[in-house]
This record gives sequence, structure tokens and C-alpha cells, in this order.
Amino acid sequence: MWNFDWPKAYPETNAHGILKLTPEDFQVDEIPLMSPKGEGEHIYLHIKKREVNTHWVARLLSEEFGVKEHDVSYAGQKDRYAVTTQWFSIYAPKIERVLEARPFPEEDIEILVQTRHTKKLRRGDLIGNRFNIVLRNIKSSETSDSLPATDAASLQKTIEHNLQQIKLNGVPNYFGLQRFGRGGGNMDQALAMLTGQRREKNRQKKGIYLSAARSYIFNQVLAARIEQGLWGQAMAGDIDVSANETQDANKATAPMWGRGRLNSHTETLALEQAISEPLQDLCNGMEHAGLNQERREIVSSIENMQWQWLENSDSSADLNISFALASGHYATSVLQEFMQVEEPERYEETPFVYNQSKPEGELESEKQIKETHNQEESK
Repeated sequence: MWNFDWPKAYPETNAHGILKLTPEDFQVDEIPLMSPKGEGEHIYLHIKKREVNTHWVARLLSEEFGVKEHDVSYAGQKDRYAVTTQWFSIYAPKIERVLEARPFPEEDIEILVQTRHTKKLRRGDLIGNRFNIVLRNIKSSETSDSLPATDAASLQKTIEHNLQQIKLNGVPNYFGLQRFGRGGGNMDQALAMLTGQRREKNRQKKGIYLSAARSYIFNQVLAARIEQGLWGQAMAGDIDVSANETQDANKATAPMWGRGRLNSHTETLALEQAISEPLQDLCNGMEHAGLNQERREIVSSIENMQWQWLENSDSSADLNISFALASGHYATSVLQEFMQVEEPERYEETPFVYNQSKPEGELESEKQIKETHNQEESK
């Protein structure tokens, strides 16, 4: 029922590589929105972690400082199987304790900086993330064998052609597949919930399903624009994410569904209506759930993108690539435009985790859904 085979913007390279063979192969550094003042009611910790879930760090900090979990905050969820740095804040006006550099011996967690600030860290309080990624054992997807030197050079040349275009033009700002659950399970649950076939009392799950449905419609619209050759150029009726006016291509947007009329017009409006029509059960359900109509940019711009080839011991090549993305944009959306990537099977992890606790069964608000969209900052 659900289509997750969305088109790519750039030609297929027939390249295949391994992502996250080790945690060090996927490094993420949060780019903060502001710098702590050094004083205030909130303790700020800049933390480096390896193979540790962001929510688990927040839970450990709440126990260590003797505060409730909702008093520990962070700007966005980071990958578990990675080496990442990010800020946490703890509401602790009367606590003067200073943590050791490695306060949790059983976890690979390091305190880089401890300071204070006057305000808590809120979801989305970041400019973006810097990525340093190594893709391993790059070969042609058409063979499992190592390529002859001439064919390997040709494959690298094809990959570099896409990389040059990506650096110049960006990539489609798709939501990553992990948002929709294994086998699209989050979408099945979302449809059942939004059509009244089931009632979801769990606040966390409700946010996950609503977010999946909203993201799916956005991806469908973006996919249609790519198929029509219109993702990288403005079309009549495009709306800027921050103003009701036609903008250039990197400001063009697609709908994040909710209550209210689509504020696009002419050609863009017609395309968005055509895509949303077969998905009216989802659209109507999201409107009744209290979400408001919003817009999201369809082009993800890449900053400070660099790459280099690395030799390895089995005659295939590794690629080291680094770049920065704005908050809420996906590294996997960049990678999939020049290579098919595969991750080793390790574990199944819930893609969104809240550290705010509210009574089970409470209705999701617009703010809570926005928090859900801010959870996965570094996938």
C-alpha cells in the first residue's frame, strides 16, 4: 500500500558501500544555536558519547543529579551507533556538583565542558550538525567481487560526478526511511489511528505515528516534483518556508499537513492537491488531530562538503566524506544520491524517544509533534 521507493535526483552510480561498520565511521557534532553564559539555574554539559542513545544519557544524568527526567533537556536525538557530541541541560538551581570527565564507568560517555546558562535547552535549539562519515568496501552493486583497477577508477569518477553536483545544488530534503518504521509499520499504525480503527493512548507512539503520516505526504509531493524535473527549480506557486511569496529553488517548499488551506497556488497547488487526494484518510485524520498546515523546504543545502578516497586491505576503496546540514535534515538523504548504503544488522531501535513525561492518553499538541520532528537530527 505504501510506496517508499522514492526517486533520486541524480543518476544511479551502481555503487554500494557499508555505512557504520564501526561507530567511528559515523561522527556527528552538534552545531549549537547559542553559547552558555556561564551562570544561571541550568547546568549545561557538552558530552561526547559512543554507542549510547541520547535518551539513555538523559536518564543517567537525571539519576546522577537526582532530578526528574523532564528536567534534563537536549536539542535533538543523535544516532546510537556513532560517535557524537551534543549539549544537555539540567534544571538544577540549587545543585553545585561538578561531574568527573567520565562519570559513568559502564558507558562510553565523556564530559567535555560543564557550565551554566539562564535558559533550558529546548528541542530544535541547534543550527544543525556536522558529519564525518566513512563508507567502507565500495564496489559496484552489480558484482560482489573487487573491481579491476580500470573499472574501480571509472566507478569513483561516476561517484565524484554526483558529489560535485550535490555540493553545488544540494539534495532532495526527504525524511529518512527510519521515520516510517520497519516495513512501513508506522504508516500502518498511523492509518489505523487516524481512521478510528484503533485508539492510541501512548503519547510517545501517537507522536511517532502522526509524524510518520505527515512526513509521508511531504515525501510523496517531493517525489512527484523530482519525477517532473521540478525539485531543483522554482515553479509557479511555490511558497517560501517563511513568507507567502514565490522564491528561488532552494526556498521552494512542500506541505507538512494539518488544518487550514494549502497556501501554495497555481501549478504548485494543483500538484499538491493531486498527491494528497488519494491520501485523504491521512489528511483528514491529521487535521482532526490538531496539526496546523505548515511548509518544509524541499532542497537540503550542503555546507563545507569535502571528500577523499582511502585505500583498504581488500582491494576495494573507502570514502571519507564530511559536510554540515541544517537542523532536521538527514545525512542519509545525501548518501543515497551517490551510493546504495547498507548498515550491518545490530539491533532495532525506536526512532523517536521522549524524555518529557505526561499522563498516558493525553492528546498530542502541535508543539509535541514538532518535538517529534526534531528528535532525529543526525540520521
